[in-house]
Formats: sequence, structure tokens, C-alpha cells
Amino acid sequence: MWFTILIMVLVFGVLIFIHEAGHFMTARACGVTVREFAIGMGPTIFHWNSKKHGTRYGLRLLPIGGFVSMEGEDEASDSEGAFCNKSVPKRMLIVAAGALMNLLLGFLLMAIMVFSQGNLGSNVIGRFEENAVSNQQLQVNDRVVKVGNTSVHTWEELAYEVMNQGYRPVDITVIRDGEKIRLEDVSFQPLEESGATFGNCDFIPYAEERTFGNLMKHTFYRSLSTVKMVYDSLLGMISGRFGLDAVSGPVGVAGVVGTAARAGILNLVYIVAVLSINLGIFNLIPFPALDGGRFLFLIIEGIRGKKINPKIESYINFAGLVILFAFMIFITCKDILKLIF
Repeated sequence: MWFTILIMVLVFGVLIFIHEAGHFMTARACGVTVREFAIGMGPTIFHWNSKKHGTRYGLRLLPIGGFVSMEGEDEASDSEGAFCNKSVPKRMLIVAAGALMNLLLGFLLMAIMVFSQGNLGSNVIGRFEENAVSNQQLQVNDRVVKVGNTSVHTWEELAYEVMNQGYRPVDITVIRDGEKIRLEDVSFQPLEESGATFGNCDFIPYAEERTFGNLMKHTFYRSLSTVKMVYDSLLGMISGRFGLDAVSGPVGVAGVVGTAARAGILNLVYIVAVLSINLGIFNLIPFPALDGGRFLFLIIEGIRGKKINPKIESYINFAGLVILFAFMIFITCKDILKLIF
């Protein structure tokens, strides 16, 4: 238990630090005065004041977030270094920088994992499993290039798209003997998990040569597939395909991180990469209190040619924050009850 808590605090701490460092470094590069850089929320455990820049650096008790406080961020200011007095493109860059840093970290960690692993799975079918059903239409040596209307380039992309779309018959496009063929209504065995149905990929691919180009290709497409996984999960929850049982809060994530850490360093690296990409994408959602919500306000300001009333923006962001905290508390309670019962 203590091992899981320690790993969780370290992982969340790194992800939060990278995110807030993105805001901080970009703000400083754009000439904005940063009042405070804090990791965590709640009471301050430790702080240090920089005499050179006047920034207060702090570590707070609860490892559930962090913030960068900038002059002119939520109030009017005549200072040249105020956030509100910078151009719209500069403010957009500062707001988006945290999420972009999380996406960059996710890509780098994914590269470490891909470069450290063994075989690279291709999108060419090598053999079918014993109880396969897709071999009624698919054949060995078929190069799968599309699942539904989604292009696939690696085994990880192919396996994910079959999982995501193959819970019901789906069209598969393959290259067979040099000819592109679209096979209609290919069936896969369904798999039930957490109240949702997924497709089960029932074949094993050929391995690809471990060249630098192939390693970078797999890093790129695995990162892209993770981004798509986050996007598909959000759409699945909105459409009702995935219930709340498929959603995990800090407690559920801590369990996954602890299990991954015990399974080996590469498993932990992969989970942290997925969490970092997840955090980056989630923060870009145009919802009040998130970076994406603030980015949307700046887009509206750019179109209108004048700033939105700060009080109205503040009220909207506060309402969004209340909704997010209420949702997080609900999901956390659900995770705790799942552990108990």
C-alpha cells in the first residue's frame, strides 16, 4: 500500500510539475511576471522567494494539482509584464503550453519504451489463434491498412482499432497479393469488460525489423493511438457506450500505477506516458476552468476584437471548477467503494 502511494505521489508530482513548468517557462519567455509557481494544492509545506524575479516557489500539501499565478491573469493591471496586456497569440501560447509539455513528455516516454522493447509488431497477419473467427475472411500475409475508415500502420494501432470497432462486424481493408481489397462485415470475438463490449484481435502479426525509422514510426503511431484512445473514450462516455464503471479517479489510477510499477520499469514508463498524454488532451477540452476553456475564451476575444468581461469569465470558470471537483469526488468515492466491496 505504501509503495503504491509513494509511486502515485511521485508520478502525479512529475506530471503536474511538467505541466506547470510549461506554463511558467512560456510565460517568462513572453515577458509575463510570474508571482507564484506551486506544486500541489492546500496549505504550503515549503516555499522559497526568488529575489531576482520576485517569484514565489512553493510545495503544497495535497498532490492533486498545481498552478502558476501570473500578474494580470484574473484582474486588470497596467504593468507591462501583466498577462492581460500581452497579445492574444502570446496568451494562447502560455495557456496551451502546459498541455503541450504533457504531450511532449508522453511522446518521449513512449520512445523510451519502444526503443527498449523487443519485437515491433507489424500490420501483416502472421498466424491466427486457435479459436479465431476473423480467418473466415482474413488470410495469413494480409497487410491490414484500414479498420472501418481508420488507417492503421502498426500492430498496436491495428489491435486498438479492432478492440474499439470490432465489437460488431466491421469492414477491413487489406493488401493481398499486391491488390487492395475491402472485406465487408469481418467478425471478431466480443470481449466484455467494465460493462462495455470490445473486439478481441484473434491473430498474431509478423515482426518488423528494428531499424531507427521503424522505431520512430512505432513511437509516433503509438503516441497518436493513445491520443485517439483518450478521444474515443470521451466520445464513448458521451454516447453512453462506456458507463461510469470504465472511469477511474485518483484512487483507481493509483492502483494501476502501483501494479505497473511492480510489473517492471517499462510497464510503469508506458502507464506514465499514457497518463501524461491523457492529462494533456483532457486539459485541452474547451470546458470552463481547464486550459482548453481559457483557450476558447481567447479565440472568442480574437474574433470579437475585444476582451470578455473578466467577472463573467471568472464566474464561468468557477462554475466549471465546482463541476470538475464534484465529478472527481464522485469518481473517487466510486473507486473506494469498489475496493471495499
